[in-house]
Amino acid sequence: MGRAFEVRKVAMAKTQAAKSKVYSKYGKEIYVTAKNGGPDPDTNLSLRRLIEKAKKDQVPAHVVEKAIDKANGAGGEDYSTARYEGYGPGGCMVIVDCLTDNNNRTITEVRNCFTKTNAKIGAPGAVMHMFDHQAIFAFKGDDDEPVLEALMMADADVTDIEVEDGMVTVFAPHTEFYKVKTALSEAFEDIEFDTEEITFVPQTTTTITGDDIPLFEKFMDMLNDCDDVQDIYHNAQVAE
Repeated sequence: MGRAFEVRKVAMAKTQAAKSKVYSKYGKEIYVTAKNGGPDPDTNLSLRRLIEKAKKDQVPAHVVEKAIDKANGAGGEDYSTARYEGYGPGGCMVIVDCLTDNNNRTITEVRNCFTKTNAKIGAPGAVMHMFDHQAIFAFKGDDDEPVLEALMMADADVTDIEVEDGMVTVFAPHTEFYKVKTALSEAFEDIEFDTEEITFVPQTTTTITGDDIPLFEKFMDMLNDCDDVQDIYHNAQVAE
């Protein structure tokens, strides 16, 4: 196995301004998901997963409800997805996912993050082939055999299972998210997931060293400050 997984997501800061930004990003994504797939989480599995993730990140219920109500009504904002790929400081590979109502504004802001940190934005598909789109579940444990048995009994497709530092991490194709989650929940009654998400996992990592470290941190901060940026995936590993 030997592929340690690091959760790469924006940590919720303690300042109210940063919290508001996190709430806004969730609200926008919930709105789009509910508008495209329907406002009922029982039939819209993508919406259900997003609501569960929002709860885990302590997003207030009224933020979720407001976004779904807005999607249920007529009109509203018209957001579209945008994805940008390229090479960050130190040559790391980066994928930036956005939701936008103005593509020109978004590409200008994202490109600015690249150009001001000696990074290079690429064409669509430039680095995507070096990432696997996967569902990931991490929970406390030190034995992968009962986990593998439970998943095999449920006929769930699994890419990898690794055990490290008292944690079991299950990797599966992103399409198997609910099948794997259901199998694990039914097999282990008191299971608590530290991680349960669909993400892009890099096939290789790039170590960031020296002067590239502050540049990489600036690059990530600039991207996180862009209102249209929803998720950032990268293969960087900052040297200690």
